[in-house]
Amino acid sequence: MESLTTTDLSMTAQPTIFPRVGYSILSYLMFINTLLSVFNNLLVIGVMLKNVHFLNAMNVIILSLAVSDLMIASCGSAIVTVTNYQGSFFLGHAVCVFQGFAVNYFGLVSLCTLTLLAYERYNIVCKPMAGFKLNVCRSCQGLVLVWLYCLFWAVAPLLGWSSYGPEGVQTSCSLGWEERSWTNYSYLIAYTLMCFILPTAVIIYCYSNILVSMRKINKSIELQGGKNCLEDNEHAVRMVLAMLVAFFICWVPYTAISVVVVVNPEIYIPPLVATMPMYFAKTSPVYNPIIYFLTNKRFRESSLEILSCGRYIPRDSAGVLMSQRRVIPV
Repeated sequence: MESLTTTDLSMTAQPTIFPRVGYSILSYLMFINTLLSVFNNLLVIGVMLKNVHFLNAMNVIILSLAVSDLMIASCGSAIVTVTNYQGSFFLGHAVCVFQGFAVNYFGLVSLCTLTLLAYERYNIVCKPMAGFKLNVCRSCQGLVLVWLYCLFWAVAPLLGWSSYGPEGVQTSCSLGWEERSWTNYSYLIAYTLMCFILPTAVIIYCYSNILVSMRKINKSIELQGGKNCLEDNEHAVRMVLAMLVAFFICWVPYTAISVVVVVNPEIYIPPLVATMPMYFAKTSPVYNPIIYFLTNKRFRESSLEILSCGRYIPRDSAGVLMSQRRVIPV
């Protein structure tokens, strides 16, 4: 099969592999997805930057996650909305490569950022006596490593190790996993191992140890008649765990298809079947801000204050208006 990276691909021809109404439906769904993703993640970024005191060690990582999710929506979902409305990828080969690169890169950054969050929780809960103190500087160092590590795997196809090209119903672009070549197979194997299985293994290891440690500590405290002192950690663990579950639900189907192609190169996957997992993966930026909004009271109150243009006044646990807040007239 001819490589999908050749410049003589006809990217302006109208494909006949999908009904026109199908492209319209995909365009509408991706438009809604783009709006929600951009709005939700801009809200997270706005709240963080407006309330500098929010930028502790953990929230710096959350801010990075919001930025990567925003870029997935801007460089991936927005482009796919337009191309599906047109019914073909009419923007040219260069834009196709850019979109494939951007979605791959920022998707990897999101997964590795979640891995960093899991590792941070593991050190705080499981190694409290090791002197591990996460601070903003350390978080930033970890994020720099994450972004550089993911950049290597995203740039490699641009340099000839695999490629980026049209996929499925030919209105979106991604890694050329359909390309039948050993160069491409070697990249997909290494990519799956180092960019999916390794982070997943780290996450599973961290959270299995976190849950065991917290259960032991809580049981010990209860036997001594004390009060649970890990409520803050339990809250953070539940929030990050919810983000991880949402991410894997979105990305596992796409990864599974990529693995199937590597294991069985002769298999034929219908275009629609090949396309839907990638479109489903593009919905992942929607969920993290919602999870953060539902699980973080301080963030929720600051978000409502911004959305109401300052008219919402946070209350304390007794339902009394916070005295330190300035009342803004309606």
